Amino acid sequence: MRFLILGPLSITDGSDTAVLQPSKPTVLLAVLLLHANTVVSAEYLQRAIWGEEQPVTARAALHTCVLRLRQLFTRHGVIDTPVEAVPGGYRITAGPRALDLIGFREKVGRAEAADTPETELHLLRDALALWQGPLLANIRSDSLHRDEVPRLAEERLRTLERVCRLQLRLGHCSEALVDLWGATREHPGHERFREQLIEALYRTGRQAEALAEYRRVKEYLLDELGVDPSPALQKLQLAVLRGEDLGPATEAQRPRTGVTGPELRARVTHPAPSLVVPVPGVPSFTGRTAEVAAMVARLTAAESSGESKTVLISGAPGIGKSALAHHVAHLVRDSFPAGGLLVPMVHPDGMPRRPSEVAEDVAAALHGRRPGDRALLVLDDVVDADQVGPLLTAGGGDAAIVTSRRGLASLVATHGGWVHRLSTFDDEDAYRLLLAVLGAERVEAEPEAARRLAAACGHYPLALRIMAARLLTRPGLRLADGVGWLAEDPLARLLLADSPRMSVEHVLGGALGRLDPRLADAFVRIGRLPLKALRAQDCAPGLGMAVPEAESVLERLADAGFLEEGPPGPYRVHDLLRVYARRHAPNELDRTVLRTADRTEKV
Repeated sequence: MRFLILGPLSITDGSDTAVLQPSKPTVLLAVLLLHANTVVSAEYLQRAIWGEEQPVTARAALHTCVLRLRQLFTRHGVIDTPVEAVPGGYRITAGPRALDLIGFREKVGRAEAADTPETELHLLRDALALWQGPLLANIRSDSLHRDEVPRLAEERLRTLERVCRLQLRLGHCSEALVDLWGATREHPGHERFREQLIEALYRTGRQAEALAEYRRVKEYLLDELGVDPSPALQKLQLAVLRGEDLGPATEAQRPRTGVTGPELRARVTHPAPSLVVPVPGVPSFTGRTAEVAAMVARLTAAESSGESKTVLISGAPGIGKSALAHHVAHLVRDSFPAGGLLVPMVHPDGMPRRPSEVAEDVAAALHGRRPGDRALLVLDDVVDADQVGPLLTAGGGDAAIVTSRRGLASLVATHGGWVHRLSTFDDEDAYRLLLAVLGAERVEAEPEAARRLAAACGHYPLALRIMAARLLTRPGLRLADGVGWLAEDPLARLLLADSPRMSVEHVLGGALGRLDPRLADAFVRIGRLPLKALRAQDCAPGLGMAVPEAESVLERLADAGFLEEGPPGPYRVHDLLRVYARRHAPNELDRTVLRTADRTEKV
């Protein structure tokens, strides 16, 4: 039997499909399937089934609901019941053949590792075919439709966007139009779909329709949101007006290296934008004195000493990896006659760039340089070692600064290099950053408040810069008042209103979204444990797994930057990451598990 959740909740044996009737057991089943293979607490299940006004006997009623669900399985021929009671709540076990959601994510994961765009497109098409109608239309649960359905819908939209991007890249513009007409009408404010539709219309010779579509999206954004189209859309509209060549649409016809400058400049939008630009400066850079000195010495000495020409900066999201890389690149620019180039390793939408695509952009940016001139590449936000390995191998005499949230140990093992793992600022560096941004007069007038503000930000570089920027726009606000205001709700206030992406919550959410869903769920559960020192044996009960598996999860989360330190000592969760985990937990851990963890910590 197979469970179908990407549409109305159903059970199928391959020939017949039964759409389950709305009931409390079906709500219970939906929640368990959405968090398959993880423990879902009784409290979370009760809220999903009964809402905030639960019956006094909710725990007993939940047990009855589980029994009714098992009876439902029996009626539909599910012999081996997959629901089990475990410490902390209940869990349903399922794999890609038993649950369409897991099958969808597996196919998307295989597509990311595909060797060719054609294979990737085929796998993504297969993944999207698993979606059947409105999500959970037969499930009566306000919390699920408020919290879970939008998250699942976003997964589908991201996949559909990738499909359309691949269709344009492969020259299947007419095929892309079929998907894009529906997507833009269903999601009128989704600018990326509008951009792709305009490009597809223009590439198929329908210039007037492309311009009409731009006018429609502009009117919608102004009327509904009061904003102008994005710079990318405006740039595309200008290219269409001028009748410019957007560059070859077919990936196979585009040369892999040696792309000319004029051809590169003609590419206005996906699939072949040049994202490579000169490395920008970092205003008011402070701290990291030891790291800066070591990196400068190694990069300037690499050519003469024969040392590796690669420096890796890793650490948690928002810890300041890119700022350090940009600052060092400016300091050593005189040692690299061909210049320093910032090479983003992900697209603006967060999707990883292909190694071949990156290599092509770098080759185009360095086209025409004099023989023997070295360049410094800042490979920013590398997703994994496979993404950047070929570029380093082909780099010749060039040097590279690699930034990544992951440790990339395999990259260092195969290509050598120096590693700098960043942590939060110490008290003095945090204070100096506030001095540099806010000015000495304001900070030195309230030195203790400035230090308390740094502590309230967890000495986290991103949080410090956001809070300093907010204070700059409020010159009359005392630092002491800012401390109290921030402490009330750090996540909600560590953001910039005119740049939603510049927020701690957005950065952490984007980083968590890159993780395997099971690993992300594990982080949220770990973040809710009242443990300052995390060891596998202490976390295993809360994760609902054996100690060896918990050890592996902790190590992978540390490698991804979500945990600090590790063996031989314990792991730790930074306070801001813990606040994020507690706010975005998909469920509540059972109080029994929390009490057990508390006792373990005290022992």
